[in-house]
Amino acid sequence: MRLRLPRSPVTPVLRRMLAAGLKAADPFEAIQRTVRLSGDRLRVGRRTFDLSRYDRIVVVGAGKASARMAQALEPLLKDRIHEGLVVVKRGHVRPTRWIRIVEAGHPVPDRDGLWAAETTLRMAAALTHRDLLIVLLSGGASSLWPVPVATVSLEAKRQLTNQLLRSGAAIDEINAVRKHLSRIKGGSLAASTYATIITLILSDVIGDEMGSIGSGPTVPDPSTFAEAMAILRRYNLWDRTPSTVRRHLVAGRRGLVPETPKRGSRRAYHTIVGSNRSMLEAVARAARAAGCHVVRWPHAIVGEARVAAALFVQFARRQTARSPRLRKHPICVIAGGETTVAVTGRGIGGRAQEFAAAAAVGIAGVPRVWIAAVGSDGTDGPTDVAGALVSGATVSEARRRGIDLQQALAQHDTYPALQRLGCHIVTGPTGTNVNDLYLMLLL
Repeated sequence: MRLRLPRSPVTPVLRRMLAAGLKAADPFEAIQRTVRLSGDRLRVGRRTFDLSRYDRIVVVGAGKASARMAQALEPLLKDRIHEGLVVVKRGHVRPTRWIRIVEAGHPVPDRDGLWAAETTLRMAAALTHRDLLIVLLSGGASSLWPVPVATVSLEAKRQLTNQLLRSGAAIDEINAVRKHLSRIKGGSLAASTYATIITLILSDVIGDEMGSIGSGPTVPDPSTFAEAMAILRRYNLWDRTPSTVRRHLVAGRRGLVPETPKRGSRRAYHTIVGSNRSMLEAVARAARAAGCHVVRWPHAIVGEARVAAALFVQFARRQTARSPRLRKHPICVIAGGETTVAVTGRGIGGRAQEFAAAAAVGIAGVPRVWIAAVGSDGTDGPTDVAGALVSGATVSEARRRGIDLQQALAQHDTYPALQRLGCHIVTGPTGTNVNDLYLMLLL
């Protein structure tokens, strides 16, 4: 990981906090903490599996962090792995020996992902009750396993995905729609096989709701066709949705197409190996070690990025309004979550950069305050940066350079503006994905 940060008085402590948080969220270490092998006894969390009972062990997976998860699992199982296939976002491949790693498109699905999903379903369907299927799941799996129902083309799925991502819909809403167009999501992978299933999950969902992580391919789905239709109407997408999608959803609501599985398999077991919480706890420890007074934000940062940033700004202004003598130590506010951006136009950016740019406008002129927003996977939206660091002086510096941050926000074009200002935080692909990190430092 190459950690490159803007120059500022908070850079040294920010570097330590980010390094600690990303290390805690590393899926390799998360698997090692959770999975143990002693002889034929495979211990996963609190449950033990006797591997001598299984003829074959097959490993499949999808998500930005699934390659690192595969790397951690291989030294345990080695040549016990009969076959393995994991699909990751382009640029997130890691070397493995027994498990094949392939790349595919994210966040918009492509044919490589379709091939991986179809192959995964064939592998699962070939297994018997004497086999063990291990599923490695992390954020991004919904896009990387795009195997639509027979009446919906991949191109229609791509078009709908683009519309949903730009609509500002929450991830659970997006996934509810995708589950009802898929042959692998919403419990359908589990329904496709007779094998015993162990799903190891690196959570990118606040609250760790397993049905939302990667669209829950091995857990039952409580959502319905009617809810999927309501979501598209809520975001004014129904009339623009491909006609094949509309026909399938209407048929499902009328009972002409089977619903997603509503009952879980008794052969399916699930373990969350890591989440946003583990990253936040490590960041807090690093901040305290650096002499900061740590304040944990009381809830997850969600919703429209600019609205969420305004809440951070309000807190900063309340804190800075106090006499400096009341603050004996630097204050570090720590939060996790995942915001959304309702995109209009063709600007380049991401939710973390939009949050940071909006925060910069809100704290303009406030001294000794810095705000950072960072995507834990290292890629904020369709860009090559993880996020950005801004301060109360960012807006004045922007004006001096002829950069209009308000216009950049209006056009959702924050990447070039923050790049010119030298505000970007760069990590490269981190191999993990546990939501976003939001920090406020007051010196």
